[in-house]
Amino acid sequence: MNIDLLRASLSRRGVLKAGAAGTVLTALPSEAHAVGPDDAPFDYTNPATLSDWAPSRYGPRDQRGTLNEVTPAKTARVLRQTLDDNRPVKTYNLGTLMWSGFPTIQPYQPERRHELKLLLGGYPPPPGFGGHVAFEEPFGVNKLSVHEERFEPYCTFQIGSQLDGLNHIGAAGLFYNGFRGPDIARDHGTAMLGGEHTGPIVTKGILLDIVGVKVATGQQDALGAPAANGQPVLKDNYRITVEDIKQAMEFGRIDRIDPGDAVLLRTGWNNLLARRDPAELARWGGSGGMPGIYLREARYLAKFRPVLIGSDTWTLEVLGNPVNNDGTIIPVHQELLMRHGIRIAESYALDELAADRVRQFVFIVTPQYVEGATCGNSPPAALAQP
Repeated sequence: MNIDLLRASLSRRGVLKAGAAGTVLTALPSEAHAVGPDDAPFDYTNPATLSDWAPSRYGPRDQRGTLNEVTPAKTARVLRQTLDDNRPVKTYNLGTLMWSGFPTIQPYQPERRHELKLLLGGYPPPPGFGGHVAFEEPFGVNKLSVHEERFEPYCTFQIGSQLDGLNHIGAAGLFYNGFRGPDIARDHGTAMLGGEHTGPIVTKGILLDIVGVKVATGQQDALGAPAANGQPVLKDNYRITVEDIKQAMEFGRIDRIDPGDAVLLRTGWNNLLARRDPAELARWGGSGGMPGIYLREARYLAKFRPVLIGSDTWTLEVLGNPVNNDGTIIPVHQELLMRHGIRIAESYALDELAADRVRQFVFIVTPQYVEGATCGNSPPAALAQP
């Protein structure tokens, strides 16, 4: 989750002051999208409540959360049940394309950015070249030339398609399993809960095509203005409800979510990046809100103990009234990461899966193996037989 984008998006709205063919579904009543008693944020800042969520069900020193549900046996079962040896397999890239200048907002220092510079060696640079030149003459008797990247400061993994770690979001200095920020913070990252404890994930993926359901069933009130590339998107600040999730499961003929599954919700939001249009990028950044789930939905999905819950937005949870009018900031992140040890995936590209009507698949991601990192932004993949 891009904290810079979050701060800027909420500040602009004054919040921060300190399927299946033939499926018939009905529209949801507007009351389902309002904040209710099941949405009350939990007070993680009260030491008296620590025993309500820590230690974790996986043990007092656990650093992996629901990754523990992705056992070798589960991976073998997913591969066996999802892929047929007699049919070709299509590999889908679920990562969002990154480019130099990828949108992010810098409300404070040190800023974050994705900005690559090319380093070249072994030939004269072209006119106007703005990268780095290591050497111009070919190197060695074999006339070596070379290209590498150099990252401009300030690089972060918290940009683009990413999988949040359990050290990313906490409350009052407390993090997953009761680990305390002052005890684990180091110059390079964190001494516990870092990226080195994630590792490769191969499990069952589930696509909940929320925007696809709305289009297929004519629920126009849930849709916002189409993206510049003509693709449908959910309305800005549209709250995805538990009822929406159940409809998407029915639409995709998904009968269950098992422990260790990867659950991905499609809103269409990723299409706002397609044309790199400034107005579209501002909308993607949450200028008018952002569709997503809230606490009731997070708690509903958490009961299944998925390894991750993600979407094609950069925060997963809904932004905008009525859920953000009480000063509460991204409580879904606290609920999933802190209480349940469920990682959050953001800015995944899900449109190709939806176009091929793929609802269940083999999900693969190998986040960066970086000690102490708060997330990894290696693009994930899906294997399926559409």
